[in-house]
Amino acid sequence: MRDYKKYDVWSKAHKLTLQVYKDVLPLFPKSEQFDLTSQLKRATYSIPLNIVEGSGRNTDKDFAHFLDTALASAQEAEYCLLLAFDLGYLVDELYQNVNQKFGEVKAMLIGLIKSIRK
Repeated sequence: MRDYKKYDVWSKAHKLTLQVYKDVLPLFPKSEQFDLTSQLKRATYSIPLNIVEGSGRNTDKDFAHFLDTALASAQEAEYCLLLAFDLGYLVDELYQNVNQKFGEVKAMLIGLIKSIRK
C-alpha cells in the first residue's frame, strides 16, 4: 500500500479542489446548483479521491487504472470550468489561474502513469 500523501500530484489536486470549492463554485448562479455546480464539484474531488483509492491497491496495474480515472476526471472538470467561463460565471483571471492548475495536475498524472507503466 502506498502513502498517497507522499505524491505531489495528490497534494496539488487536493489544493485545486479546495480552490474550486472556495473561489469558483460560489460564483455560480443558484440555477446551476444541481447541474454545472454539482458536476464540477464531483469531477474535481474525484481527482484526488482516485489517487487515494488507487494508492490503496496492491498492484501497479491497479494503481495506474485509478490514475487514468483521475486523469479523465481532470479532463471533465477542465471542460466544466471552460463552460462556466463561456457562460460568464468566471472572470478571465480566475479562469486562467484555475485552468492552468488543472493542466499542471494533468501533466503530473500523465508523468506518474508513464513511470508506473514502465
